Amino acid sequence: MNIKKYKIILNNKKELYLRIKVNPGMSKTEMKDILEDETIKINIAAPPEKGKANQELLKYLSKEFEVNKNNIKIISGKAERIKLIKINH
Repeated sequence: MNIKKYKIILNNKKELYLRIKVNPGMSKTEMKDILEDETIKINIAAPPEKGKANQELLKYLSKEFEVNKNNIKIISGKAERIKLIKINH
């Protein structure tokens, strides 16, 4: 699993949209897989309550893509496992 191509797109276009499927309540936050439709599966080490899993996801993506958390928005799916994320560079 490599998100290198997504980093290149972000650097070139200055914005990136990702479809992410989260699995909250896991022991560790980590990317698990990239599906054929390019949905990225990520385990989240936070419970799905009071926005904790979403905050952990934003923190993880911020670190992975080397951007400020304020540059990452959940466009849709805040209360769902499948989310559309926008990252600005």
